[in-house]
Amino acid sequence: MLLQVLFFALNLTLSLSCHLHTHAFEGSQHTVQELSFQERKNLDINIPPWHLLQKPHLLKGKVLFTAPSSAERMGLRAMTFPHTPKWNCLLIDIGVTVTADGFIEQQIGTSAILSLPQSEVLDQLHAPQTGQELFRWISQSVNSYDPEDTAIVQIGYHTGKNHDVALTTFFPRPHLPPLRSSTSRGEQLPRGIGTIDDVVGHNAGDFVWRMLGNDILDRTIRFPATQKQFVVPDAQGRPVTIPIQTVKLMGEDYPGYTANGAVPCYVVEAAPRPESLPNYYLSKLIYWLDRRAFFPLRIEQYDQTGKLTFITVRTASHANPKLKERGYAGFLELSWDLPRDLMTVSIHTVIPKDWSEEERQLFFHPESVRWKWPFPGLA
Repeated sequence: MLLQVLFFALNLTLSLSCHLHTHAFEGSQHTVQELSFQERKNLDINIPPWHLLQKPHLLKGKVLFTAPSSAERMGLRAMTFPHTPKWNCLLIDIGVTVTADGFIEQQIGTSAILSLPQSEVLDQLHAPQTGQELFRWISQSVNSYDPEDTAIVQIGYHTGKNHDVALTTFFPRPHLPPLRSSTSRGEQLPRGIGTIDDVVGHNAGDFVWRMLGNDILDRTIRFPATQKQFVVPDAQGRPVTIPIQTVKLMGEDYPGYTANGAVPCYVVEAAPRPESLPNYYLSKLIYWLDRRAFFPLRIEQYDQTGKLTFITVRTASHANPKLKERGYAGFLELSWDLPRDLMTVSIHTVIPKDWSEEERQLFFHPESVRWKWPFPGLA
């Protein structure tokens, strides 16, 4: 089954190497100045940045994510949808990276995710203590060239001006304590493309948010013309065949589709705050966010000179309906590193989990890498 998924991912990556762009209807893009009166009624574009810090009562209720919406409110929710979900789950991540010279790198992994945030919003705005834990992962590679199939434990942290360590990884060593390695904010990933920030997500409070306008997307990923279906693992790891024509931008049950099956989006810009992210590797990010959950369907990254350097396009699934709008997760994700001409496609199966206290103590501890046992959630 994994070979079938890898073949589809490779085929998809190669076919998209010359066709990575967002499909939108002709004339669908409108700046803030071009919006109609009705569209403006749903937006809050005149509030100074981070007014929420002076109105903490807004942080406690659903009013935060109800209309009228400001760019900063959208950013708060959008930052909860990185490559890896920010709620307790089991993630099966299958991907392929292709270089301009045709070199192929395969990545197949399973991660058990334990999320530790106290509040979806307060964590991003206040980050009371830099270095405070955000999540714990236990991950296992199942690549054919990794016969040991060793598990690693990773701990993610709040970053700040005086603490830029985003992730600490614990590797097993025979008869010795685990080997510890740290990854800093903005650091390039050793395998694949992108940075650690693309995987674990950004902190919305580190950016100044600005509304750019509206758009309507009918596709983010163009599938190969010869590909009619593909295979993904289900919650039990068994192969499931999915017809290409059934893949929708926001999954089956999304209520905000147009009559043509497209997704209306807000387009917002996030610029790093110098006091929070001094000398950051990006000058801005631009997000296409669906208008209901504020899930990023397209992300553009611009380097310090203002040049477009990285593009990610995605489709979503409503993998955790109990969380309502927060329960969306990436399903298909394609990223392109323009300067290096590298392209990666990922296929996700996300299975919500309620980890017991025993599982939390047993699996999500650095010392757990010393022993081999059935992977949590798949046993």
